[in-house]
Amino acid sequence: MPKLKTHQATAKRFKRTKTGKILKRTAGQNHFNARESGKVGRNKKIDLVMSKTLNHVMAVNLPN
Repeated sequence: MPKLKTHQATAKRFKRTKTGKILKRTAGQNHFNARESGKVGRNKKIDLVMSKTLNHVMAVNLPN
């Protein structure tokens, strides 16, 4: 059976941790950040853990 190919657009946007969790960047960080409060700006810099329901979709797109 041939090796599964990784979906490269998904690989650029999501990261799998060693324990199997899927991380993604917070949306809305590119511009218009000067008007945000410091609390919102700090919260945008952390990665978010995806829900467990999307783990199957990510397993298909990120086989390794």
